[in-house]
Amino acid sequence: MIIISGASGGIGRYLMHTFKEKGEKILGLYNSAKPEGITDDELYRINITRTEEIEKFSKEFTPADQRLVLINCAGINYNAFAHKADIDEWKKVIEVNLIGTFGIISAVLPHMRENNYGRIINLSSVVARSGVPGTSAYAASKSAMWGMSKAIAAENATKGITINSLNLGYYNIGMITAVPEKMQDAIKSKIPSGEFGDPVNILNAVHFLIHSDYINGEAIDMNGGLI
Repeated sequence: MIIISGASGGIGRYLMHTFKEKGEKILGLYNSAKPEGITDDELYRINITRTEEIEKFSKEFTPADQRLVLINCAGINYNAFAHKADIDEWKKVIEVNLIGTFGIISAVLPHMRENNYGRIINLSSVVARSGVPGTSAYAASKSAMWGMSKAIAAENATKGITINSLNLGYYNIGMITAVPEKMQDAIKSKIPSGEFGDPVNILNAVHFLIHSDYINGEAIDMNGGLI
C-alpha cells in the first residue's frame, strides 16, 4: 500500500494518480483541497501540524497490506529575506514541512515495524544545498529532513525499513508554475539541458527506492546538473 501526504499538490497528485493507474492500493492524505478522480475510501483529510489529528490518524489507519510505502510530498513555502521575514510565517514552514512530515512518519512506523517492511521517501529540495536568497525557511525545513532521516534509518534498519530523501530541482509541476516567466528563464540558464525536469523522473526514482533495500538514510540530488 502506498500512502502519499500532500495528495492535493502537483507532485503528490501526479504520483497518486499514476500509482492508482498501475493498480496499486493508495491512500492520499490532504488538508484543504480534495483531490479529484480519487474515491473517498482512498483519501484521508488531515492537518499534519495538529497533534490530535496525527494521533487520530494513527488510531484509525488500517493498512490494506503488509508492505507499506510512505511518500511525503506535503509542503508549503514562504519567501522572504531573513532580515525582513515574519517569524510566525517562517515557523509555519517548519511546522508543515518538517514537524508535520515527522508526525506522519511516526504514525506509520509502528505498522512498518510490526510487518518488518517499510519504505519512506521524503521529497526534499535543491535549495537546501544551493543557497537561494529568500528561501531560509524552506531550505531549513528540507535540510533538517536529512538529519531526521539519518536517525530514523539507524533506528529501523533491522526492521526492513528504509528512509531516503529526494532533493528535487525544478520540474514541470508543482510550485514552479507560480514562478514568473523571467525567473523561470533565469533558472533554466543554470540547468545544462536548459529545461525543467519531466515528473516521470520523480516517479522513476520513487520506484527505484521502493525496490532497493540497501539505500538508506540518503539524500539524493535530482536537479539536472543545476549549476
